[in-house]
Amino acid sequence: MTETARLGLRANLPQFALLVAVNALVGGMLGQERTVLPLLADQTFGVQAYTAILTYIVAFGATKAASNFFAGTLSDRFGRKPVLIAGWLVGLPTPALLIWAPSWGWIVAANVLLGINQGLTWSTTVIMKIDLVGRQRRGLAMGFNESAGYVAVALTAFFTGYLAERYGLRPAPFLLGLSYAALGLGLSALFVRETRGHARLEGGPAHGDEMRTWQIFLTTSFKNPSLSAVSQAGMVNNLNDGLAWGLFPILFAAGGLSLPEIGLLTAALPAVWGAGQMLTGAVSDRIGRKHLITGGMIVQGLALGAVASVDDFIGWLIAVALIGAGTAMVYPTLLAAVGDVAHPSWRARSVGVYRLWRDGGFAVGALLAGVLADLYGVRAAVWVIAGITVASGVVVAVRMRETLVDR
Repeated sequence: MTETARLGLRANLPQFALLVAVNALVGGMLGQERTVLPLLADQTFGVQAYTAILTYIVAFGATKAASNFFAGTLSDRFGRKPVLIAGWLVGLPTPALLIWAPSWGWIVAANVLLGINQGLTWSTTVIMKIDLVGRQRRGLAMGFNESAGYVAVALTAFFTGYLAERYGLRPAPFLLGLSYAALGLGLSALFVRETRGHARLEGGPAHGDEMRTWQIFLTTSFKNPSLSAVSQAGMVNNLNDGLAWGLFPILFAAGGLSLPEIGLLTAALPAVWGAGQMLTGAVSDRIGRKHLITGGMIVQGLALGAVASVDDFIGWLIAVALIGAGTAMVYPTLLAAVGDVAHPSWRARSVGVYRLWRDGGFAVGALLAGVLADLYGVRAAVWVIAGITVASGVVVAVRMRETLVDR
């Protein structure tokens, strides 16, 4: 593979485009839940406590975080494509479990499988795109990757809201997820090609191969100031997304909104987030990573405060769109920053460590939001996490250095 591998977006455009399509299907698997599952907990299973409702996000976040870590390690050891296929095989039963679950515990179990699916498949599509494009277009590549995934989350969240209104909360919304899983598995097995040789080509001599996985974990998490700042920002970003996923539909329903309106609001955040990343990823290749990350975290925090302050559809729509815009500023940029700093010989493992922290934010956010909402109410939970998000942006401003010129 190394002898025939060529770096660059243009040289690898067909394979890059295929991976963008595959990641859209990965995002669709997540989107099938965002509108329907919080309402299913309340209306079908009678789960009342916010902490109990959010257990499915805790299960999802914890397993996705761990799967991200192992995806990086396994991709370096066995190659990217086998890990991608394994992720789809694990995710295939998830929609069926959501359709036929007789109790809330089955929903939680389905989200364990979904977390593994998302960790293995999303991580490998990220790593493979970084492998293909080389150094010059890394931000653009991450913008396309994350945009495809989160536009699919948004569209699926919107359509599942429509299907739930017309046909009920089950099974119709989850039939979309079943088709996504089957198509994703087929494309990955038949048409996706291995990209590990591209990383070896970019890396040149085997610099960094002597680094062990635990050393890469410590470097990414704590020792390197830029990587550690990026890791904490990723965690806080998904902490507030865990709040939005689990509690926003309940907040909007309590405000008297209809299911289609809730579906539109639920879709607006990932829609702006997804579409915006095609611009912000490319912009970060020109102006650098740090200021986009700092500004994006602060915008998210202020917009979360707006969600807690208003009480009508238009106000909520503006606020969630601003959260999406702030997230678009940081999401591809954080991944590009990891790619800037980490050497290709250990980059996949560093991406896995970063995504371990980032997606661990789902679990932390769900637990924190649930406890705060049970004790003080949903709006108070939103205010606290808004403050944490702004503080994260300040940490990036103080601790991170510009990574575009690193290595």
